[in-house]
Amino acid sequence: MSSEQLLDQARSRVIDLDIEGMTCASCVNRVERKLGKLDGVEASVNLPLESARVSVPADISDEQITATVAAAGYKATVRPPRFPDTVIGPAEPVGARTDAGAETGPAVGAEAGDHPASNAAAKLRPRLVVAAVLTVPVFAISMIPALRFPDWGWVAAALALPVVAWAAWPFHRAAAINARHLASTMDTLVSIGVIAAYAFSLGQLLADPSMTAHPAAEGMGSGGLYFEVASVVTTFLLLGRYLEATAKLKAGDALRALLSLGAKDATVLRNGGEQKIPAGQLMAGDVIVVRPGEKIGADGVVLDGSSAVDASLVTGESVPVEVGPGSQVTGATINTSGRLLVRATRVGSETTLAQMGRLVSAAQTGKAPIARLADRISAVFVPVVLVIAALTFGAWLLAAAPAVGPDEVRAAFTAAVAVLVIACPCALGLATPVGLLAGTGRGAQLGILIKGPQVLEDTRTVDTILLDKTGTVTTGRLAVDGVQSFGAYTEAEVLNLAGAVENASEHPIARAIAAAALAAEPGHDGAGLAAVAGFRSAPGGGVLGTVEGRLVAAGRTGWLLENGIVPDPAQQEALGAAEDSGATAIWVAVDGETAGIIRLRDTLKPGSRAAVDRLRRLGLRPLLLTGDNAAVAAQVAAAVGIHPDDVLAGVLPEGKVEAVKRLQAAGATVAMAGDGVNDAAALAQADLGVAMGSGADVAIEAADLTVMGNDLGHVAQAIELSRRTLATIKANLFWAFFYNAVGIPVAALGLLNPMIAGAAMAASSVLVVANSLRLRSFGR
Repeated sequence: MSSEQLLDQARSRVIDLDIEGMTCASCVNRVERKLGKLDGVEASVNLPLESARVSVPADISDEQITATVAAAGYKATVRPPRFPDTVIGPAEPVGARTDAGAETGPAVGAEAGDHPASNAAAKLRPRLVVAAVLTVPVFAISMIPALRFPDWGWVAAALALPVVAWAAWPFHRAAAINARHLASTMDTLVSIGVIAAYAFSLGQLLADPSMTAHPAAEGMGSGGLYFEVASVVTTFLLLGRYLEATAKLKAGDALRALLSLGAKDATVLRNGGEQKIPAGQLMAGDVIVVRPGEKIGADGVVLDGSSAVDASLVTGESVPVEVGPGSQVTGATINTSGRLLVRATRVGSETTLAQMGRLVSAAQTGKAPIARLADRISAVFVPVVLVIAALTFGAWLLAAAPAVGPDEVRAAFTAAVAVLVIACPCALGLATPVGLLAGTGRGAQLGILIKGPQVLEDTRTVDTILLDKTGTVTTGRLAVDGVQSFGAYTEAEVLNLAGAVENASEHPIARAIAAAALAAEPGHDGAGLAAVAGFRSAPGGGVLGTVEGRLVAAGRTGWLLENGIVPDPAQQEALGAAEDSGATAIWVAVDGETAGIIRLRDTLKPGSRAAVDRLRRLGLRPLLLTGDNAAVAAQVAAAVGIHPDDVLAGVLPEGKVEAVKRLQAAGATVAMAGDGVNDAAALAQADLGVAMGSGADVAIEAADLTVMGNDLGHVAQAIELSRRTLATIKANLFWAFFYNAVGIPVAALGLLNPMIAGAAMAASSVLVVANSLRLRSFGR
């Protein structure tokens, strides 16, 4: 994000609107156009969520925004922020790693369940039930001659009237509101079609009240009655809209589940005692007591205790993470065993969970570039369909001229109504946002955060991925790789003595050697290493101490020389060979004599090689990028299966940006995966930035995709999910376009009964939603 964009955002605010009355892509387009006419206002309207996210300059009030939506024919209310962060500026970056999900506290669960689709389904249910109950007898007596009785047409008219007037009222109301604004939507098509069918039929009855006096009279053949068409079309469309509402509710289940998982209360230490308070009242610095089975109330640092924490909510990984004093923990994760004391560092809307929700919500309310095509078409679609319907009616009459009788009029009318009903662009409006809703929701469950819908299309074109070594391919933590002993000492003795003296140091290399020595103890029963006496250390040099009566020194060559210990040439050669292989080599000397060398390496993450293979299968060329020397980089590349020519070693942070630019200049579309502060600029420069969730906030802010786990395989999974979501959206759009492209000509030719057209139109919308819901099974 450029500095100019940040400054613009700092001078604006973002508000979320709940919008009532939208039914199709035309509605979405109209609201966006109206809001876009306000100076400095940018709006992204989401049909399934019945919401809009609006960027508003400081000089425009919320009342002006809602009034503008009302002027477009819809009702808008400003939604109280679920996660208050909407004033954007350099001090609080959007989409930072903490930018994610639900404010911990009781209010979250309640708000998460308050979804427009559930209200829409509840409102539609009684209308659908009444329509269905009345439509069955209307259809039966109109279509089955054996069930008819004298003046059955008047009974059909009476039964169909509540269906056409009350059950179809949402269509008529929306059409009337839009007509007042000289606009048209799918409701216009439905309303005109239903009213025309009923009015035409009623007109026929009024002109000849005795036309159904005899049971043998046939409404479709000679009577020209379409009461069953008006009723069946209304019922099918209400059913389709009801199924859409319930399906859209399922599509948003993942996010609502995420938002409801925050801890509702927390136990804190105050005034020397424990006190239970709502999680929403936690403050940074509070010490939280977390017992086994309880959720951690906020992000924080463990002060005391050790346990295994179930972090699957955030990372998508099922294996609990071992934590102890100094470990970072995330709010809403579950303490599975020991008692923990946690100092809260991020509370409320700043927690990782809250910011996950913010990222997912922002992505779901955004609009993918591919959706703009649907918007452009919907802007002219309804007027064009109205013209086609009129031309269809006229063309049928013209073809029958000069002998235009009741049968010809009925045929022309049937074809025109079928065109109106089949052409409703509801599926077109749902194609993109429902797919996005399902994909980003499933991503949230897997710990994959897609910053915005445009990211989906970026993943499709990427052909090269730069992998930062430390923290992405490797753990970033040194571990003992091997021991070489000299003289009479065994490797076990060298490691044990070195581990004992290093155990008194806090240096990362010392901790790695001590851990390896402890793990190598026979039985590893936790008895610990031997005590050290007379311990001393030198920064950057080494350590010295007495272990079991022997003076042990461990460190670099200079440290040994400083203590009067001189390795012989053969030993120096062994050290050089270890360092040339990419290892960090540490001398160990006992009682003034060189006893051995301990080699340490940055350990590979367990799934890195499989992840590289997976990325290659996705059509990406993996390159390794690191600031380490060429020997270390080559060794890591060989271990994960990256070709030596695809290794960029000794690269400084600014050099990482240049590496991305060079690849882009050569025609590559570049993805970059990293986790450190030094990766942020390269993540921003790349066509697709992927941040590891264990990394620095600034890196996650600069990225387009964030994976909350630490496994490189999650990067491949994130790209797969993004591509699958994009493919689903494209399939939805194809079927929506194909359905209209085929359906309208067939209807205009008189080959489609309006009842069948109504069923097909409803089915197309349900098909689009059902196709999107398949994303909920991704990764299972």
